[in-house]
Amino acid sequence: MEFGTYEGKTGIIAFLAVLTLMEAAWIIFRRKENYPWAEAAASFGVTFLKRIIDLFTAGIVAGILFWAYEYRIMTLEVNSVAMLALLFFSVEFCYYWNHRFGHEIRWMWATHGVHHTPNHMNLSVASRLGVTSLISGKVLFFLPLAWLGFHPVSILVTLAAGLIYQIWIHNGWIGKLGFLEGFINTPSNHRVHHASNPEYLDKNHGGVLMIYDRIFGTYQAERDDITIVYGTVTPVTTNNPFKIAFFEWINMAKDIAKANNMKDVFGYMFRHPGWSPSRRQSEKAADRLDENQNLA
Repeated sequence: MEFGTYEGKTGIIAFLAVLTLMEAAWIIFRRKENYPWAEAAASFGVTFLKRIIDLFTAGIVAGILFWAYEYRIMTLEVNSVAMLALLFFSVEFCYYWNHRFGHEIRWMWATHGVHHTPNHMNLSVASRLGVTSLISGKVLFFLPLAWLGFHPVSILVTLAAGLIYQIWIHNGWIGKLGFLEGFINTPSNHRVHHASNPEYLDKNHGGVLMIYDRIFGTYQAERDDITIVYGTVTPVTTNNPFKIAFFEWINMAKDIAKANNMKDVFGYMFRHPGWSPSRRQSEKAADRLDENQNLA
């Protein structure tokens, strides 16, 4: 839902709201479990805030892609199954790296981290998306596809289809799906992605596929011996949509304000979320200890 027309995204959100109510009824009446109504309402509150921002920015992303397309090195027409497959795997590749860096670079995490703030897993989580993706530079990861020659509309439609696919994997009640687990993104794989357990952090970044996670070493299957804890490492407990949407930008600004030099400013902005100068020093000390042990 990050890319696409404003009307199209609004329609998807309405569809998701209906699915959310149906799932809530299932959880309450069939599974006899409590449902986090306040958290779900907060997710749709963030969505409403995003829709407002989209009113002013909806055309910018497409405009950037069309600009890159004007300077394409060739024209790649999606007029066969082979070309459709090439487009799909190319979009998935770009999505993987955008998603992975969204976890590994704090500037990008400030947007993507919003999606990880719910402390439960259900369909409403799919609606809680960061409102500042334009600032974080998400579109830059897809520019090479337009520059290579894929039409921006083809890129946006393929990406939107992948994001719609991901709605159903936001649930905690569908079990593992056998051999499919190693190849496509499933509820089980995505539960791992949303977990804050140390064993699960920064895993399973694929959109529709798990292939790139396997290639680049970030795949992790759900383990039966680990009880998943959802949310961020430091839990976000507020249900205020504004605080949720900007929590990490605010935290980043506070860290930058106490930085002693530009190197630390850069670290707070562009290194891994949770980085700090004191942690850097402890890492250096650990490295020196390892070196001394190796010399011994």
